Amino acid sequence: MPSEFTGKHVTVAGLGVSGVPAAKVLHGLGARVTVVNDGDDERARTQAAELEALGVTVRLGDGDTLPEGTELIVTAPGWKPTKPLFTAAAEAGVPVWGDVELAWRLRGLDGRKPAPWLAVTGTNGKTTTVQMLASILKAAGLRTAAVGNIGVSLLDAVTGDTEYDVLAVELSSYQLHWAPSLRAHSAAVLNLAPDHLDWHGSMEAYAADKGRIYEGNRVACVYNVADGATEDLVRAADVEEGCRAVGFTLGTPGPSQLGVVEGLLVDRAFVEDRHKNAQELAEVADVNPPAPHNVANALAAAGLARAFGVPAAAVRDGLRAFTPDAHRIAHVADVDGVAYVDDSKATNTHATEASLAAYESIVWIAGGLAKGATFDELVTGAAKRLRGVVLIGADRALIREALARHAPEVPVVDLDRTDTGAMLQAVQEARRLARPGDTVLLAPACASMDMFTNYNQRGDAFAQAVRELGA
Repeated sequence: MPSEFTGKHVTVAGLGVSGVPAAKVLHGLGARVTVVNDGDDERARTQAAELEALGVTVRLGDGDTLPEGTELIVTAPGWKPTKPLFTAAAEAGVPVWGDVELAWRLRGLDGRKPAPWLAVTGTNGKTTTVQMLASILKAAGLRTAAVGNIGVSLLDAVTGDTEYDVLAVELSSYQLHWAPSLRAHSAAVLNLAPDHLDWHGSMEAYAADKGRIYEGNRVACVYNVADGATEDLVRAADVEEGCRAVGFTLGTPGPSQLGVVEGLLVDRAFVEDRHKNAQELAEVADVNPPAPHNVANALAAAGLARAFGVPAAAVRDGLRAFTPDAHRIAHVADVDGVAYVDDSKATNTHATEASLAAYESIVWIAGGLAKGATFDELVTGAAKRLRGVVLIGADRALIREALARHAPEVPVVDLDRTDTGAMLQAVQEARRLARPGDTVLLAPACASMDMFTNYNQRGDAFAQAVRELGA
């Protein structure tokens, strides 16, 4: 393909999920590519060998020095803006893009009509919402894929052989920070809560990067009526003329909103005379699982799909066809009248708050790496629902102290161990506390790396422990 990148000196910052595809694409476009990477481990050396075989230069163990002659940096999204590499780039007048920015600029380079992007961000619920959206779009007969921060390369989607009608795009705050040119067809911010503040520097900077998703939207900016900060981002955005603000709510929707009425998901945004009319989209029971925060995800996905012109029946069919990923409020089993639910993906307090709100009487398994979080507000809101609590992990004392302050009557089992076998004991202790009709809920409100490789392994350990109960 003829390219503006031919002969251009481009530095790719970081290997991994985004860096390797970026280096390959840029090399294929004729750029002179140098990859810099902080790490020099076995995985990095394997990736480096693959790229060097193509003619790409790779420098391992030095991600801070700007290669001589660099005209553009394409960075992995997780690299902090304060890194010396970017300071040097700013001083030299070298622009910095993320892989999302590169993908956006490469759309249509091969002469094909670029697929519009329906984009989703938020502190929690992004992946589920994007997967729901893709399922709805497919039910409407559209060629689509769920891509982006979900773990599927946007670069592959825009430069590969498959032609799409529309893309369902998950974007993190990191990716949005490095994507100044992005202009989505429509976009949604699901919610905002403190997260990644060590990277962004402040809650204000974090919110501002999330809000970038609305810039230049053409049809709809979808926001959460229950989270005023998301509507504030819509108000601050510079959008195309005619672009509308569309809210979603778990209550009865007003005009230009989607919401819930008597067990139905309804649309009062994309209908004729929205002040008087509403369109039934689906039943709450069509959402899997129908927990409140997941119904909110479904409404956001429906809002984006409707903004793209998808008929109501496709919303229903797409939601019915959707199966959530593992470890997202997943029902594992019922044992002696007690439900056991794995929400290991609830790695922060905001996600755990939503998970706890889905059940009436809970034995809560929590703890891990707190990442600077505090738990007073979470415990205060959930106290009346707690039958008991089992604490695991390195920072469990922070949760125990919040429970002592705000729910002193709730029985607490504090497991003073951080080995992976602690999960079996945690489930056994939870069983002892639970009564028929209760839910034993793994919603840790913490990261997993003190005890497990990731939240997937933690959830698997929980599920295995539950299976041993019923054996």
